[in-house]
Amino acid sequence: MQAIFDTANEKMNKTINALMNEYATIRAGRANPTVLDRVMVDYYGAPTPINQMAAVSVPEPRTILIAPWDKNTLRDIEKAILTSDLGLNPQNDGNSIRLNFPPLTEERRRELVKGVSKYGEEAKVAIRSIRRDAIDKIKDLKKKSEITEDDQKNAEKKMQDLTDKFCKEIDEIAAKKEKEIMEI
Repeated sequence: MQAIFDTANEKMNKTINALMNEYATIRAGRANPTVLDRVMVDYYGAPTPINQMAAVSVPEPRTILIAPWDKNTLRDIEKAILTSDLGLNPQNDGNSIRLNFPPLTEERRRELVKGVSKYGEEAKVAIRSIRRDAIDKIKDLKKKSEITEDDQKNAEKKMQDLTDKFCKEIDEIAAKKEKEIMEI
């Protein structure tokens, strides 16, 4: 039965990590290189992340500097950023690309907060789904008479406590991200 809890705990941790990766790609008015993680550049026919073909740095709080190791890829990187959903205008100086992050408008901040809430709810649904699967396995053990009814009740309560702990953690992470976005 411990294996059921270990598996559920591992899956719930992966859900939290996926949520944090999702939140890292949301730009909150300040420059964060992780917003480029989803932008793929066609590099000799293969989609390649920018951070694998260029040095990405943050020289100022609202600026990302992309210095490609191969200067011939500048145009491709610029094109990939323009076609992405980042909504940023790359400035190409022939050696590197600068991305300036404008301050977010109040309306855009509210849209981002809605997105943060949505991702948080999706993560909670995933956590509850993991709980449901684990409880089904516990019920199967009871049907096969491998555990007693008391063991089943205790295991279900323990699984619910684990679920509540992870849902609370998701709420805290979401609240922190919302606060970061609403900061001016």
